[in-house]
Amino acid sequence: MAKKTVATLQGTSKRLSKAIKMVKSPKTGAYTFVEAIMDPTKVNEFLDKN
Repeated sequence: MAKKTVATLQGTSKRLSKAIKMVKSPKTGAYTFVEAIMDPTKVNEFLDKN
């Protein structure tokens, strides 16, 4: 039987947000998605970056 990962993370859990940004490649013009998991206070900084 597999162990549950949730049980080991409950003691040190912290509130996090997942931010997904669509970025256009300068070479090909295709769009790619950049994902990051971070503190909710830093989400706007991540989205404002080029």
